[in-house]
Amino acid sequence: MLRKPNLPDPDSLSDADVVIYDGECNFCRCQVENLRRLDWSGSRLAFLSLHDARVAERYPDLTHEALMEQMYVIDRYGGRHGGADAVRYLTRRLPTLWIVAPLLHLPFTAWIWRWGYRQVAKRRYRLAGKSCENDACSIHLK
Repeated sequence: MLRKPNLPDPDSLSDADVVIYDGECNFCRCQVENLRRLDWSGSRLAFLSLHDARVAERYPDLTHEALMEQMYVIDRYGGRHGGADAVRYLTRRLPTLWIVAPLLHLPFTAWIWRWGYRQVAKRRYRLAGKSCENDACSIHLK
C-alpha cells in the first residue's frame, strides 16, 4: 500500500499553482514532498496526483498519456508548464530555488534540461523502486 503524502490540496489553496504528479511513483512522491518543503510560505503550491479524478475534470486538455510522461504545473492564471519547463517555472516561483534559476535559464540550454528531464521521467519507477497498483508501471518498466 502506498503512503499518501501530506500535501496541500488545491481545494484549500485556491490561489496556489497546482502541481500534477504521478502519485503512484515513489520517486515522484519524494520530489513533490521536497517541493512542499521548499514552499516555505506553504501557500504557493498545491498538489494533485494525476490519478485523482479532479485532474480529468479540471484539466481535460491534459491527457493521461501526457501526464504519465511528465509533471505539470498549472499556474494561477491557467498556464501549463510541463516537465523541465515546469521545473524552470518553479525556480522563478519559489524563492528557495532562486539560487539555481540562473543555471536552468542559461540561453540555449532549455533543450538540455528537457532531454535530461525525459531521461529521468521514463526511468522514475526504477530510480526509487517499483511501487504500483493496477499495473500502472507497466509502460515504464519496458
